[in-house]
Amino acid sequence: MWAGWFRLKSFVQGTKQEGTKQEGTKPKDTVSTGAGAANRPRSRPADPPAGSAPPAAGQPGPGSAAARRAVADAGAAVGAYLVAWAWLGAALLTDPGPWLLALLAGVAVITRAAGSVLRRKPRFSTPADRVTLGRAGIVACCAAETVVGLTVGAEAGPSPLVVVLGTAAFLLDAVDGRVARFTGSATAEGSRLDTDTDAALVLVLSCAAAGIFGLWPLGIGLMYYAFLAAAWFRPSLKNPLPSSTVRRVIGATQPAALLFVLLPGVPPPLGAMVLGPALGLLAFSFGRDVVGLERLRASRASATGSPTPRAGTPAGT
Repeated sequence: MWAGWFRLKSFVQGTKQEGTKQEGTKPKDTVSTGAGAANRPRSRPADPPAGSAPPAAGQPGPGSAAARRAVADAGAAVGAYLVAWAWLGAALLTDPGPWLLALLAGVAVITRAAGSVLRRKPRFSTPADRVTLGRAGIVACCAAETVVGLTVGAEAGPSPLVVVLGTAAFLLDAVDGRVARFTGSATAEGSRLDTDTDAALVLVLSCAAAGIFGLWPLGIGLMYYAFLAAAWFRPSLKNPLPSSTVRRVIGATQPAALLFVLLPGVPPPLGAMVLGPALGLLAFSFGRDVVGLERLRASRASATGSPTPRAGTPAGT
């Protein structure tokens, strides 16, 4: 009896499936999901809410191997700095106060670099990013050593270790770009990480130079961050800049000039003669970029016939 019942059930189900195939062009049944929701076919789940769409095909999601690798790379960079400074700081300092202050200075540098990787959507890291993260760890150690020189050894001037670490980070700047091109992993996110690391190195070296020449060399290190701050109030400054050889040359001049004036034995008058023109060139470069971006904004506004947005108004509003 049970065998006959199962044969009858299979026959009925097969008949229903054939009937479904024959309907073909008939609209699917819908079911109301409640107030405020559109009717949806029974055969598929409800659409995900806005902002929670899954990553596109071929892109790594939050739980993918690429995302886990990015977390591991960022964590390894932070951990490597902490281990390096724990050893280096213990060899250089006995007072826990300056040691902790120096540790925090380096933490600010390395966590900004690691956070740049972790904030990516979808999250990923490339071989070039790993080189840049390693360079950020060197800049973090350089920042910590700079704090030591400004607090403990202010009378003796910057430590030669600052020059050694700064030079290593400066030379590695040419490596991550080559790795990106060689591996075909050049990305806009990697370029931003590289730029942020360059800016952190210049800021650290300008702080070390301020211990010799006064506060005015800080203008070299702070100009990039002033530009980023201005972009919050002037959205047109967030637009991408075209590639410029002049900008690259001027940008490379800044850490080179700072490293030169920090060398032991360089007289302060000579250092001032080097840093002054470097600061002037940097101001010219940023000023030219600001003018170019403002002209681009004005040309786009005139082309669309829309009024010029006020400062502080988000783009597109």
